[in-house]
Amino acid sequence: MVSLICTLQDHRDDVNWCAFSPTLLATCSADKTLRIYNTRDFSEVPYSPLSGHGYGVHCCCFSACGQYLASCSTDGSTVVWSTDTGEIEAVLEHPGRNPVRVCAFSPDSSHLVSGASDGTLGLWDFHTKTLHRTGAVNDTTMVACSFTPCGQMFVTGSTYGDLRLWDLDMNQLHAEKNTHDLGVTCCCFGPEILSGSGRVQFRLASCGQDSTLKIWTVSRSNTGSCKMQLLHTLTGQSAPVLSCAFSADGQLLVSGSVDKTATVYDASQGTLLYTLNQHERYVTACAFSPSTPLFATGSMDKTVNIWRVEDGHSGREGKSLPVETATFSCEGRKLLGHSRLLVSDWSEEDVGAWLCEEGLQALVENFKTNNIDGAELVSLTKETLASELNIESVGLRSKVLRKVEELKAGCVSTGVPDEYLCPITRELMKDPVIAADGYSYEREAIESWIATKNRSSPMTNLPLQTTLLTPNRTLKMAIGRWRTSQ
Repeated sequence: MVSLICTLQDHRDDVNWCAFSPTLLATCSADKTLRIYNTRDFSEVPYSPLSGHGYGVHCCCFSACGQYLASCSTDGSTVVWSTDTGEIEAVLEHPGRNPVRVCAFSPDSSHLVSGASDGTLGLWDFHTKTLHRTGAVNDTTMVACSFTPCGQMFVTGSTYGDLRLWDLDMNQLHAEKNTHDLGVTCCCFGPEILSGSGRVQFRLASCGQDSTLKIWTVSRSNTGSCKMQLLHTLTGQSAPVLSCAFSADGQLLVSGSVDKTATVYDASQGTLLYTLNQHERYVTACAFSPSTPLFATGSMDKTVNIWRVEDGHSGREGKSLPVETATFSCEGRKLLGHSRLLVSDWSEEDVGAWLCEEGLQALVENFKTNNIDGAELVSLTKETLASELNIESVGLRSKVLRKVEELKAGCVSTGVPDEYLCPITRELMKDPVIAADGYSYEREAIESWIATKNRSSPMTNLPLQTTLLTPNRTLKMAIGRWRTSQ
């Protein structure tokens, strides 16, 4: 049995990755932040959110003991955070400063690997925070990485569709070509180490744009030769599979897909156990807790769902869980209907719910009596709060206005047509320009991108033939009309 116990809705843009430590859950997003939660009750820790990246955060991972969290971003860096204080411990600049798409700790946390959009790999000595080795695969983007349970090797996956096995000296031990048509999206090793007959063997899961999830055995002999063998091809999802993760005991495998589902499989038999339908957009991330029977799924709907796995899962083969079964929630964290709407479309009840979320319960009746809906909320001023709503406290008036401004800023990415958002910052564009790759960007963002000597397109990773930027006046007018209508 799998049940939804909590929905986290704090991110303001797509959730790109989830990771567990024994006591914490980390999530990262295109909104440039990471958020950290206690797994005891999924309350956000005091220092969350973490805001050290200049662009969207693609991936995050905990060190084995949970003392450190690493995150990587389009800004070309991998940041190491202290999970005790939320402070930055180190900033690891990837060779070439290309966007870093994936990062992973070794099981003993002695190494950290990062992979970038230009196909380069950086293997870092984590104790000294220095670059140990570099490697590369030409004409591709590194999007997936996982260490073997022994920590002596790691596998990478790329948009080229191959899986490659490396040792800690960055020697390529094996390359499995064309594992996923149109590209790999994620890969992860199971926790087991099997040895015998002069070989050590591991289980590896990979998923890709071909809408499949595959389970492999990866083995290495005493002589150093390596091979991969396909065990199962799982086709429980109808669109590209974007993420996958093994449970701590290796018995379950979860995956997330463009078809908006998360699926749970028996990892040994390759049989489908559950299909979960509670996300409204692509399921981009999934992770199992190492210490509790929980897993998380993250989505482009900006939410993270927390699921509990009950005993006896194997008796429910192929069961699809309807939305009605997923109504459980931690205190104050259930997905509210108003969060799916533009603020200007909120009802009076939505405004009341928002006031409660922000700790302003005392004002609910006052706002309701004065018929304050979403359109009225965003037009509030100090004068109207004082004269019409009779809020005498200067501090309370200031707090309300501050919360409204935060709300308006946060809603820039909520309900905004995607073509109005800068692909780099994921924020509403004010001065859109067309670059040589044909895409439109916020002028300041693309100029900053080019100024870092990154002459490749943020969207295609191909070289920009020129740095000339052309104002996109048609798009600017369209954005202006949209803003006026809100």
